[in-house]
Amino acid sequence: MSAPPGRILTVNAGSSSLKLHVLDADDRVICSRDAGFDGDEGALREELEGILAAGGPVDAAGHRVVHGGPDFTGPAALDPSVEDELDRLADLAPLHNPPAVAAMRALEALRPGLPTVACFDTAFHATMPAAASTYAIPAAWAQRWPLRRYGFHGLSHSYASRRAAALLDRPRAELRLVTAHLGAGASLAAVQGGRSVETTMGFTPLEGLVMATRSGSVDPGLLLWVQRHGGFDAEQMERALEREAGLLALSGRSGDMREVIAGAEGGDERCRLALDVYIHRLATGVAAMAAAMNGLDGLVFTGGAGEHEPRLRAAACEALAFLGIALDPEANAAAAGDRLISAPGAGAATLVVSAREDIEIARQARATLSPA
Repeated sequence: MSAPPGRILTVNAGSSSLKLHVLDADDRVICSRDAGFDGDEGALREELEGILAAGGPVDAAGHRVVHGGPDFTGPAALDPSVEDELDRLADLAPLHNPPAVAAMRALEALRPGLPTVACFDTAFHATMPAAASTYAIPAAWAQRWPLRRYGFHGLSHSYASRRAAALLDRPRAELRLVTAHLGAGASLAAVQGGRSVETTMGFTPLEGLVMATRSGSVDPGLLLWVQRHGGFDAEQMERALEREAGLLALSGRSGDMREVIAGAEGGDERCRLALDVYIHRLATGVAAMAAAMNGLDGLVFTGGAGEHEPRLRAAACEALAFLGIALDPEANAAAAGDRLISAPGAGAATLVVSAREDIEIARQARATLSPA
């Protein structure tokens, strides 16, 4: 390719959803399609055909891949050897990687020869120091399997930190940012000088914060005790921790933060506890991220709940006042889109940034495919 690709198709195929965008050279969305995805390859092909017809010719494509394993520490131009390696990584993210590979092959069949890049959520966290990425597990395990803390939501954390630096009009290389991706899945990242140095998710997206239906971090001894006394097998434990825990379990009502907050404000004690646990884990997690950078210049909220729940942001920031975080109540309540919401004179900035993994995917695709 003689010039950097301009129009990029971004493909985000998840375990139950498919998000497609066509972006122009200035990252404006030309068209988009969001659909449910149940693994049906015919439906996948139909959605891809639809976006290609609506968006017109594209110069390249970028695919979000949740897990890159130990070897994919940056975006990779797609070829048969990359596809084969992604097949081998399927068991590291069995709900997410196979749909991504299926989307790659479906697009390849529709547009043979279209330059395509795999963009990995784990890659952003490959810069974590060994002290942050290493588990204190038996050496024989670590020698046998690629067991380490990988981290996830990397495309979102990378974009949020880049956009925050632009809003602050400061070089990202100078900043110590905690990015908070708070959606159905939730994670924090400590981004120092533009590089991830710590994050809350680990070998899988189960570690860390309380999430909609995921437990977050739980004492491994508790899990062993429950397995022994309950007679649960691995599949039952996985289902319980992935789909029956988190806010859903605590509230007894919903994994949706909006419903939990409404319940808490309406006097539902289980919803109040769910919110308190969530905020406690969030605030202590942000403090831990700040400790990993020896300080904090800014806290960035992104993701569905991070962007749209001012009550959640206010409660979290109140608990973090000791780090110099203070909100402007009016700015927080009115926040829409990307904006600064911290109080004048606050020791650390607080921002809201819309999650735009599509822009990060397009950026990585262009950088990978551009001539040297």
